[in-house]
Amino acid sequence: MYVTDEYKAAASRYDTMQYNRCGKSGLKLPTVSLGLWHNFGTNCNMDNMKQLLFTAFDHGITQFDLANNYGPVDGAAEANFGRIFTDNFKPYRDEMIITTKAGYTMWPGPYGDWGSRKYLISSLDQSLRRMKLDYVDIFYHHRMDPETPIEETIMALDQIVHSGKALYVGISNYDGPHAAEALKLAREIHLPLIINQNRYSIFDRTIEKNGLKDFAAENGMGIICFSPLAQGMLSEKYLHGIPEDSRMKTDGRFLHADALTPNKLQAIQALDQLAKDRGQTLPQMALAWCLKDDAVTSVLIGASKPEQILENLGVVGHTSFTQEELDKIEEIMAPIWSEISPRYHV
Repeated sequence: MYVTDEYKAAASRYDTMQYNRCGKSGLKLPTVSLGLWHNFGTNCNMDNMKQLLFTAFDHGITQFDLANNYGPVDGAAEANFGRIFTDNFKPYRDEMIITTKAGYTMWPGPYGDWGSRKYLISSLDQSLRRMKLDYVDIFYHHRMDPETPIEETIMALDQIVHSGKALYVGISNYDGPHAAEALKLAREIHLPLIINQNRYSIFDRTIEKNGLKDFAAENGMGIICFSPLAQGMLSEKYLHGIPEDSRMKTDGRFLHADALTPNKLQAIQALDQLAKDRGQTLPQMALAWCLKDDAVTSVLIGASKPEQILENLGVVGHTSFTQEELDKIEEIMAPIWSEISPRYHV
């Protein structure tokens, strides 16, 4: 429900959502989580931002994922979330999983990037001020640092947990070997490093190829996947080409028009038909594919309209595939593996 002056969460918010244990931790995450990477910047409408958050929480989405540099401008998503949280969500703080990250360039100079203790602790302090929070539930190191010793990064995350500024920590955009090293160090000091956040979709199976998906399952870590709809290419928006109001047309920073090749468009159309045969929409099937086994704890969706959240929630409870359907997806994708472009990666 959406109340203009005073938000009151729907009493039915936990009726249909499923919650999955995050690895071997005590934390459960919703099958579908809401990411604030897009649509929460300074160029976005505050009323729409509210409706997105209200719709999500009213339907059992308890996890809201941010990062220090989400915008535009850097920090804007956290600041906007903080305003909405202060006015509407304070009574529900203990029902919410709020996450943020640091690891990409945030401010000028040598201390505003990568994985040093100086950067991570300073960045989280800034994030907490923007969001008007005392703590976050999960704090992620956003990307591997080729120069800072991983021991320093892990010790910084440990200090953050001991300070009470985060309950758990995670890693994002790590490959299998670096995730293994991070987890080994974390377990030596009993740091609750419980989750990996990585890109994963029918169009991007890197975490299968680099061993991260198997490693997480074997070692009791959760996985939350971002871009499960391949930046919208696995939505229904691109079934007939590139529409004028699409991100490919309006913002080419992360999704380039040349990513939608003729072969890929043909694959999208074939996947859409398979989804219809399953009784799902294309985005519902794409999310279901990511969740088809227990390795993935949650999928992170983005949305510009509340209706998109509601449609994506149709995946809850409908994530199984027959072997014939899985084989069909492999058949559809086979001709285009060699041309899958990494250019829409964060």
